[in-house]
Amino acid sequence: MHVGLLESYQPRRSLVHRLPAGVKLGLAVGWVLGLVALPRGWGLPVVGGIGGAALVGLGTVAVLSRLRIGFLLKRLLLLEPFVFGVAALSLWQPHGWEAFWHAVVRSTLCLAALVLLAATTPFSEMIRVLREWRVPALLLTTLTLMDRYLFVLVEESGRMQRARMSRTFGRRSRRSVWQGLAETLGQLFVRSVARAERIYAAMCARGWKG
Repeated sequence: MHVGLLESYQPRRSLVHRLPAGVKLGLAVGWVLGLVALPRGWGLPVVGGIGGAALVGLGTVAVLSRLRIGFLLKRLLLLEPFVFGVAALSLWQPHGWEAFWHAVVRSTLCLAALVLLAATTPFSEMIRVLREWRVPALLLTTLTLMDRYLFVLVEESGRMQRARMSRTFGRRSRRSVWQGLAETLGQLFVRSVARAERIYAAMCARGWKG
């Protein structure tokens, strides 16, 4: 994965960007809670009803924020496999396909709002607002460290893949490709744990008490 795909914030001179971070975060949380609280049969299909109105509202915000549609769609496509994976669990319920469709639409609308929020609000501003809202400090520290070191893990995985490819000659079967990917993920997990322990020791040595 390219590191640029993880860079969500897009600086622009727009009305949406100028809004206070607390207002945007509060609207996004209200949006998600409102969609989650809606009953299943309240017109969520995109062709009409609440789903259509929500889609028009998100499109209006996207236009006002002056963001590229391709940028937003690319990030939604990265998240959609998780949406379909979670929504597939509803196929074993009564009226499974209807529940699956509503879960996909509802989750996609929620993720679209969060993508817009991340693209128009710096992460540091959202952390500051959450701190003002008395969110537990341990959770905020975890989010901050995750945002900081996720790029490091992506770069590390890229180096490991390039090293493996440079040592592999000839055509590789599908089985060997999957086996190599599993080994890379395992090594990345081990290196991540070791790196986390070193970072924690270094932070504690500098007086951190989290």
